[in-house]
Amino acid sequence: MSATSLAATAPPTSGTPLSLDETGWRNAAIGLLAVRFIQGFIYWGGGSRRFIYGPQKLNPHGHWMAYKFQTAMPGALLGTGHVIAYLLNHFVLLYACVIIFSAVELIAGLMLISGFLTRAAALVTVGLSISLMLMFGWQGATCIDEWTMAAANLAMGATLALTGSGAYSLDNALLRANPHLSDKAWFRWLGGSLPLPVQAASYRNLALALFAFTVAFNVGTYSYYRGSVVTPFHGGPVSPTIHSYALSNGMLAPDGGVSFHAYLNAGTPEAPAHIVEATLLQNGTVVASWNTATLTHLPKTAFKNDFPYQQFRAGPYGIVSGMGAAATITLPPAMASHTPFTGSGYSLRLTSVNGRAFSLPLTLVPPPTPPPSNLLPSTRP
Repeated sequence: MSATSLAATAPPTSGTPLSLDETGWRNAAIGLLAVRFIQGFIYWGGGSRRFIYGPQKLNPHGHWMAYKFQTAMPGALLGTGHVIAYLLNHFVLLYACVIIFSAVELIAGLMLISGFLTRAAALVTVGLSISLMLMFGWQGATCIDEWTMAAANLAMGATLALTGSGAYSLDNALLRANPHLSDKAWFRWLGGSLPLPVQAASYRNLALALFAFTVAFNVGTYSYYRGSVVTPFHGGPVSPTIHSYALSNGMLAPDGGVSFHAYLNAGTPEAPAHIVEATLLQNGTVVASWNTATLTHLPKTAFKNDFPYQQFRAGPYGIVSGMGAAATITLPPAMASHTPFTGSGYSLRLTSVNGRAFSLPLTLVPPPTPPPSNLLPSTRP
């Protein structure tokens, strides 16, 4: 088809000279029709799964989206992990964010599929992609699954924000019904059926700026998560495959009871982690231990979880926890002893189901001080 015939099918305008050739613009946008539709479908699919096809994902009384968000905390970048932790302890804000995030996905996806305010919708998906990469980009047991999709969506969104929607779109239908929209700057910037109202040099600079940001953000996060850019491949600062525990605040009671704080800060969210043995040591010598059977029968009161979703608890094979779970755990005295524990050099060693060991030093809690003798009750008749 010739340029003349393409120009003849272009939507009418008010006659204002275009800064960039409209025919070539529409050709490029039509060529990206598949990109626009699939970008929209991906985000529409994310929202529709929660609102239409899998509403249990939004049911706070079930295994809803809060569990998924908590799994992102260990490897989330730029402080987003702290934001997630705050939301997990403030239900109203958390639920509002889940609903808003899902609704934005659904609406932006539909807008791209139909080509309605295409550039605005594309920019929204750029923001969603960045957010997803910062929170979930580190995950992926076999490859960087979450990062790969979000990185592609970021590039697709940036491209659609520049090129618009072409002829097959609601933007184009609106322009045919209301030709005066071609004179509205907001319609040119937010819609997609007309070129941006800028000169060719300005458009080139804008496109190069978006290109530079997309490359820097995608390549930079990839290098951080896995290397393979200027450094060798590595498993990432937070392993997406091997479960790991951060242990702190270890305390040893005089009767041999132990309390400590545990945080499952690495590994795959697709499978729970298990602690199958706990061992109390003094200067490297085993003093007491809790085997799998003992850990399996710990009461609920032994776990004070930081969050109400992914949690530590007693399971069929010791202590079980989901990704991102954090809790203060109390182990009862492992042996009967009338002699209080004394001395120093105590530590706790936890052994996971795959044989990995995690240790932390324990602070011996001094026994309670007896009341002064002058406060004891009198024994005189």
